[in-house]
Amino acid sequence: MRIFAALGIALLLAGCAAGGGRPNDRERYNRVMGNPVANPSAIVQAELAFARLAQEKGQWTAFRETASDDAIMFTPDLVNAQEWLKSMADPAQAVTWQPHHIYMSCDGSTAVSTGAWQNAKGESGHFTTIWQQQDFGQRRLDKKIEWKWVFDDGEPLDTPLAEPDYVETDIASCKAKIVVGTVPTGLTATGMTATSPDRSLVWHAAFTADGSRVVYVDLAQDDGSFKRVHEYRVPAPTS
Repeated sequence: MRIFAALGIALLLAGCAAGGGRPNDRERYNRVMGNPVANPSAIVQAELAFARLAQEKGQWTAFRETASDDAIMFTPDLVNAQEWLKSMADPAQAVTWQPHHIYMSCDGSTAVSTGAWQNAKGESGHFTTIWQQQDFGQRRLDKKIEWKWVFDDGEPLDTPLAEPDYVETDIASCKAKIVVGTVPTGLTATGMTATSPDRSLVWHAAFTADGSRVVYVDLAQDDGSFKRVHEYRVPAPTS
C-alpha cells in the first residue's frame, strides 16, 4: 500500500535538515542535555509513525492513540477529538498522508505539519495538524520525548497537491522578544487560539455561525513581529 511512495524516510529526514539547516554545536548540546531546541525532524518521524499506525491498527484507532486528551477538531462543529473519536469505527482502508511542510516554535515545543492526504475513494486533499511535545520542560533525560496532536483538520481538493522534493521547514526566530499577552489565547465556543510556551508560534482555528472556518499559523520574526506562514479558509456549506 502506498503510504510514502515518492518520499522515503531517508529523503524525508534529509529534506527536513535541508529546509531547517544543520544543527550547530549549541543545538546538539541542548538536545543531549534535554534543553528546549527546535527539531523539525521529530515531527516528520511522528507523522511517519502516525501514518503507519493508521495502516496497521486502523484509521480512527490511530487518531485516538495519538491525540491529547484535550485535542480539538472540526466535524464541522468544534468538538473534543477524543469524545468524537470514541464512537468512530475504523474504515476498511485507512486514509494515507504525507507531510510537506513543518513549522516549529523556537523552543521546539509546538509544531505544525501540513501536507496531502488520499483516501480509498480516490479523493485527495490537504491537512493541518498541530503537535505538542508532552511534559515540555519537565522531561527527564532518560524519558523519551512524546508528541501528541492537539488539532487536526483536512479538506478535499479538486487538484491533488504536488509532492515536494523534500519536507520544507520553518522555525520561529529565537531572537524575538515577545511581550506576554500580545496574543489573546484560549478555547471558545467557536474555536481556539494558542501559542507555544515561548510564544514564538501562534495558531488559530475557528468557525462562524454560517459554517465557514479559518485556520492560520504565525511565526515570530527577529524584530518581534509575526509572519503568517500558513492559512486557509473553508467557505460555508452551500446546502
